[in-house]
Amino acid sequence: MVDKRVRALPFSSIYNFRVVIRAVEVVYISGIGAHVGEEVEIRGWLYNKRSSGSIHFLIIRDGTGFLQAVVAREEVPVELFETLGALPQESSLTATGVVREERRAPGGFELALKDARIIQVASEYPISLKEHGVDFLMDHRHLWIRTPRQHAILRIRSEVVKACRDFLDERGFVLLDAPILTPAACEGTTTLFETDYFDRKAYLTQSGQLYMEAGAMAFGRVYCFGPTFRAEKSKTRRHLMEFWMIEPEMAFYDLDDNMKLQEEFVSYIVQRVLSKRSKELVDVLKRDVSKLRNVEPPFPRISYDEAVRILRESGVDFQWGNDFGGGDETILAERFDKPVFVHRYPAACKAFYMKPDPDRPEVVLSADLLAPEGYGEIIGGGQRIDDLELLEARIKEHKLPEEAYRWYADIRRYGSVPHSGFGLGIERTVAWICGLDHVREAIPFPRLLNRIYP
Repeated sequence: MVDKRVRALPFSSIYNFRVVIRAVEVVYISGIGAHVGEEVEIRGWLYNKRSSGSIHFLIIRDGTGFLQAVVAREEVPVELFETLGALPQESSLTATGVVREERRAPGGFELALKDARIIQVASEYPISLKEHGVDFLMDHRHLWIRTPRQHAILRIRSEVVKACRDFLDERGFVLLDAPILTPAACEGTTTLFETDYFDRKAYLTQSGQLYMEAGAMAFGRVYCFGPTFRAEKSKTRRHLMEFWMIEPEMAFYDLDDNMKLQEEFVSYIVQRVLSKRSKELVDVLKRDVSKLRNVEPPFPRISYDEAVRILRESGVDFQWGNDFGGGDETILAERFDKPVFVHRYPAACKAFYMKPDPDRPEVVLSADLLAPEGYGEIIGGGQRIDDLELLEARIKEHKLPEEAYRWYADIRRYGSVPHSGFGLGIERTVAWICGLDHVREAIPFPRLLNRIYP
């Protein structure tokens, strides 16, 4: 229950208070170390508190970090001291005080509080500072993301996304936005989410790749970044129904060019996170970053045939021509201390647009990048068919609606060139870098087979 002694000040009072203390600088917790000895104001929420008689220790979060505010009874009015002592978790407030170094405090700094204003007194908070079941936390995902662990994961996700875009932007790629509503499948008709589109059917995109191929013929090197959807009835720790992909496509790139770009890309992302988000990785997530420091080019490469041999030597009764399952990928990846490419898969287990190997038509010029530590495929890609007649034959073989793919065939009809591309799944990449047990923590609001709330 909320303590009746605690009440929020009306907004007008807060506004007037702001006018009075305008000379006090409002700062973010992430930059608090630059203000030691200064009087500042913090705006945020009460994450936790404890008391020892004449002192309250308030942990305040502001979205950029967590800071301990120390409230001494003799240094603030009695009413304020009692109010802060009774304040419920997640109440919003402003806190004014002097910044000082304190090694024992979270972050190494604390605020000697001189004054505070309550903005809103929170109701009884459902997520207490104790263990909760996964279903309970998922039902309260909108609140769960406020906790330090989820906060750290989603900050790392933000860094991964920024690193992806910076890498491609700095190399002259053009960002193009692929549509989310599409008239046909990209990879397979069995995993499409169907919706009504006025007088016809449309589908939520499985990938922006086909549109990026058109973009590559216009701009040379392009990429899209956005949500993709797979109606795959899977409950594994690697699967989401809605996930985000970044998909570069490059004219005049063959499979080897493609894999070289991928290893540079992934290495850049990992090293960027190690550089910018080591605190979140080490202090909060307790990640063993020694396993990430080794992620530098070149990456090992094995053929599909070699992969099958490794699986059989490991006791797996694997049939040539099948796609790898999660367990198979784990066995393959654990042979290496960095991501590994598996290339030249059988045509039968890859999409219709993959280019056959000229020296061996039963396999295609494709490659999957498997992350170590059991995280499986984080990139799928390959060289695309650039011959019009072969593409049209593949469309017929796969019983795809020819009219819906007429525009896609036009890419080969007007100035076709060899081209290649790939898609990196953001959530699987974040899960691997953070060392997570499940991709559901790698996205703010996961969509799973049995969950679409909140």
